[in-house]
Amino acid sequence: MKARIPNANQGGNMMQKLQKMQEQMAQTQAAVEETEFTASAGGGAVEVTVNGKHEIKAIKMQPEVVDPEDIEMLEDLLLASLNEAMRKADETMESEMGKLTGGLNIPGMGGMF
Repeated sequence: MKARIPNANQGGNMMQKLQKMQEQMAQTQAAVEETEFTASAGGGAVEVTVNGKHEIKAIKMQPEVVDPEDIEMLEDLLLASLNEAMRKADETMESEMGKLTGGLNIPGMGGMF
């Protein structure tokens, strides 16, 4: 006599869903990595553009911020705009991945994105 297991196909269906989610996550990650994020500091005096891979793509400065007597201010403006652009990239990655996982905490994937 064979035992009948209800919903025996459910395990395979779950694997298919997980594989699809994994594919969507890879596509989303690739899209965010190619997206450019721009932030500025000093009222637009310094503008930095990074991509989702945290690569700096562009730095633009207004001529008036290039003061050889005040290099420290320029350094501060660069740091502020770089950090803000990186924060935007991270926030977008987390948001987009959260849409796919529905807030699930998937073991082994924490801190991956």
